[in-house]
Amino acid sequence: MSSASLASSVTRADDRLEVAELFARLARLLDEHRYDEVHTVYTEDVVARSPRGELHGLDEVTALLNRSQVEGERTQHVHSDVLVSVDGDRAKATANGITYFYRDGEPPYRTSGLRIDWTVVRTPAGWRVSEAQITLAWMQEK
Repeated sequence: MSSASLASSVTRADDRLEVAELFARLARLLDEHRYDEVHTVYTEDVVARSPRGELHGLDEVTALLNRSQVEGERTQHVHSDVLVSVDGDRAKATANGITYFYRDGEPPYRTSGLRIDWTVVRTPAGWRVSEAQITLAWMQEK
């Protein structure tokens, strides 16, 4: 393998890792209610589609997150089976997600399984999600 091919391969691997890390960064900011940091995951003009509807831009995403917060409710977001395909300055990323809803010291009272599909773009600030499709696969209430 030539040094140019090796460098290109390393760059693609670094890009895939950075894109995959967005899932963990989003989970942490959601679980810690740091909604003012969604710009570290999403582009300014993000389009997000979920069972709650379609949102356009960071302001709408942040407003929904703030409205959705329930006093005393905690969440734990877990992502798995992350797949990333990079094509230059764009990428497609998918993952399975499980969200646990609980109150401190108690077992979860609701759990949901999600499929997450993203279009991700390279920005001056790093990789950011420009389109998000969140599909509810199942929900269990206890």
